[in-house]
Amino acid sequence: MPPRCFIIRHGETEWSLNGRHTGQTDLPLTANGEKRIQATGKALVGNDRLVVPKKLSHIYVSPRHRAQRTLELLEIGCRERLPWNERRDSAEAIRTEAEVEITEAVREWDYGDYEGLTSKQIREQRAERGRGLGIFGLMDVLVESISPEDVVRRLDALIAEIRTKYQKPCLDDPEDTKGDVLVVAHGHILRAFAMRWTGKPLTDTSFILEAGGIGTLRYELFILVVISGIDISVPANRSSYEHHSIDEPAIILGGQFVVE
Repeated sequence: MPPRCFIIRHGETEWSLNGRHTGQTDLPLTANGEKRIQATGKALVGNDRLVVPKKLSHIYVSPRHRAQRTLELLEIGCRERLPWNERRDSAEAIRTEAEVEITEAVREWDYGDYEGLTSKQIREQRAERGRGLGIFGLMDVLVESISPEDVVRRLDALIAEIRTKYQKPCLDDPEDTKGDVLVVAHGHILRAFAMRWTGKPLTDTSFILEAGGIGTLRYELFILVVISGIDISVPANRSSYEHHSIDEPAIILGGQFVVE
């Protein structure tokens, strides 16, 4: 199997639960969010599961605590201590040799003056100023806060590193069983990551990655896009609508487990 890149959005926070956009504000996971991530880890992480720890070559994680806590709860089983902890949890079984790297490359978009607001509130504020969301919805708002070119540059550099440093050796050597990479970060930056994985501009389409969701990016589909020109970017299980708005159609990158 060709190496894969798993993108994992942090678990539920109070703001993600209420639809409030969270960029630089560092909120903790809710109790239910922690339970969901733990359930996801038990169901999808293991030698016979989607994410096989022993096949991981590297793990990237956002500087934000909510993403780091999500990685902890998945119980990947890293040999070394996690960078933000003073010591390794000796009770956790060692399941992978992959190192964990904190990187600014996958920090969330900066929402500027719209930090903490819902899409409805953003629309209302912009309507009062005689401005809509534009044809790309919230992406137009993000463009006001940060240069999309800067985001593209940092994501493209990260993707190039993943492919050349961690996945090319696996593709070149059939005996190399590693090569999978894990990225734990945030909703909008991971959607942008998925678009750049296939070389798509950030305004080309819209994806959904729900809180606690896991998406899988593989090479066969990337090759299919390039050769056939089919307008499919990443594996998806169903179509839906961003922020429950009929005006914002999107593709869901990954689902989640819900623990009552």
